Amino acid sequence: MGNGVEQSEGLAGQVKAKNTISARIAVFVLVSLASHQMSTPAAKAGEPALTKLKHDTLGAFERYAKLVDTRNDAELRRGTDLLWIDGLPEEQRAEAYAGLKRGEVKMRKLEILDDGKQITCPGGMIHHWAGLVFIAGAKIGNVLNVLEDYDRHSVYYAPDVEKSKIESRDGDHFRVFLRFRRHKVVTVVLNTEHEVQYFRDAPGRAHSRSSAVRIAEVENAGKSDEREKTPGDDGGFLWRMETWWRMEERDGGVYVQSEVASLTRDIPTGLGWMIKPFVTGIPKESLTFTLEATRKTVEARRSAY
Repeated sequence: MGNGVEQSEGLAGQVKAKNTISARIAVFVLVSLASHQMSTPAAKAGEPALTKLKHDTLGAFERYAKLVDTRNDAELRRGTDLLWIDGLPEEQRAEAYAGLKRGEVKMRKLEILDDGKQITCPGGMIHHWAGLVFIAGAKIGNVLNVLEDYDRHSVYYAPDVEKSKIESRDGDHFRVFLRFRRHKVVTVVLNTEHEVQYFRDAPGRAHSRSSAVRIAEVENAGKSDEREKTPGDDGGFLWRMETWWRMEERDGGVYVQSEVASLTRDIPTGLGWMIKPFVTGIPKESLTFTLEATRKTVEARRSAY
């Protein structure tokens, strides 16, 4: 995942210098990653081994995304109980709404089944999360103005979004470029392009559908020798991403829900117990940050008028 890993000798010195449990754990993770990378002939010094996106892996994710689309379309046609917390038991639902009014972000890990069975994704991992926030005093137009202002997403969603640009627009259809930067022990930079369609469903209600149509991992980002790795033949940190947004204006504000399904490589053999929690935590953290940043930006822009 990007910036490289120090050699184990230097890290051993850090352990002596930082006599805390958290420091020792961090160093142990880095040493283990370095050992795994050096044992893989295909890996260059300081970067993880490349892995190819296989046809079966992609097929499994596409099947998964299609099932999510089918479920979303049915819920939108129904037109009621559009937020994921609406499906909770009454007492839990009331507490969830109260938490949203207090400024909390409500998150839920999801899984779509195919005829009651889990979808096997050989060589890959499917991550599926839904998150929800409430923006008090906002109108749905305030939210849409932020979401559709892609040229400034690098400001609104920094540091996760490093660069952003509208490549083309035709009414409510956008093609946008976003450069993601994600750091957690190691750093990954990704150049991505997205097709996004917005829908005004009714007064005070809207939704959008976004697909990442191109994802390329960037090597040596920001340096003179920066280059893109071949999509699907890289570190496998993000191969696919599909996003569904819903916005509903009521209760004196706007509920904003975002649902994301993404595809990454599977966990390397032997390091699963240690790396899996790290890898699977990133989608949740990114979505939580995105929703919090959306609320913060909407509130800041409203107060500026």
